[in-house]
Amino acid sequence: MRILHTSDWHIGRSFHGHSTLDALSGVLDALVAQVAEHEVDLVVVAGDVFDSATPAAACYPLLSRTLGALADAGARVVVTSGNHDSAARLGFQSALLRSEISVVTDPLSVGVPVTVYDEHGPVHVYGIPYLEPAIVRHAWEGVELRSQAQTMQHALDLVRADLAERGGRSVVAAHCFAAGVESTPGVEREIRQGGLDVVPLPAFDGPDYVALGHIHGRQQLSDRVRYAGAPLHYSFGEAGKPRGSWLVELDAEGLSSVSWIDLPVPRPLVTLRGPLDDLLTDPAFDGHDEHWVRAEYTDSTPQPDPMRRLQARFPWCATVVHAPAATRPEEGIGYAQRVRAARDDAEVIDAFLVHVREGEGASEAERELIREVLDARALSEARS
Repeated sequence: MRILHTSDWHIGRSFHGHSTLDALSGVLDALVAQVAEHEVDLVVVAGDVFDSATPAAACYPLLSRTLGALADAGARVVVTSGNHDSAARLGFQSALLRSEISVVTDPLSVGVPVTVYDEHGPVHVYGIPYLEPAIVRHAWEGVELRSQAQTMQHALDLVRADLAERGGRSVVAAHCFAAGVESTPGVEREIRQGGLDVVPLPAFDGPDYVALGHIHGRQQLSDRVRYAGAPLHYSFGEAGKPRGSWLVELDAEGLSSVSWIDLPVPRPLVTLRGPLDDLLTDPAFDGHDEHWVRAEYTDSTPQPDPMRRLQARFPWCATVVHAPAATRPEEGIGYAQRVRAARDDAEVIDAFLVHVREGEGASEAERELIREVLDARALSEARS
């Protein structure tokens, strides 16, 4: 049996104010084509299908169209909800979907598999929706569920108990933060409290393959426990990380092989760093006009209207950061001390500039301008 493991579609997520629906639609079309090309039997989507608990109306047709296309390509599809999803909204239409598509959002369904067959017999697919302890602990009375680690351990115990009775091969799809992985800052919504909610790797013992979601970059915790990551880059912190899916093969005995299939990247991400004039004119930065650009200009002082100027060269410049290449030491003298030590208004202004401009005071031209303004004020006051 061939299984495609994907996750974290985040339908509806924006990228620095830009919609990603069209880009994601193209990538998901490529994923459907890969399912047909590799004759995939089962597609597992491990949570965070939507980016929001209240997706915009335009998000639903993309999901419906993609799920239908996957089924038309010959695959059985199992989808679970993630921490970004509203389980109720994602699951409300599950009873109305085609028989080839299962959406698992109900905690009470944990331990009850979707069973698919190949020439070697059954494969039991256990979907585990994202389980928030405070919300689901009522479902299992008498079980201590204070952390997500405890909750996931209990859910997987239910899976193992059911599998012990059924026998055969098995796949688990879950959405959680497993021990041994690193998140991308600002990307994966935090679902940990200290270290309590990190799910230890032994919790996943038993199934032939565990398809995890939540981490946006592909990661391998063991031969049979992996994250596929997101199909799009949703942060500059993800730049350069491959996008794709795991192609998993089961034989009669269980896990046979796992390989990576790349997905296209509609618009690569790049961070460009240098003085603003260089970013605007240096040929070294040619070739990035079709990239998402994060510009870090290193001038010692903030420059006027940098975003508009940069977008004239890089139309897809999404963010601009002032990151001075070096700062001038203040020799241990703080702002308040400088103000108290100032002998006149010009030195008070200079102390302020040193404070807000990374240690750089007024230039000679600025000092002349400051003196002219102060002299004009003094003359006006003398005449009044």
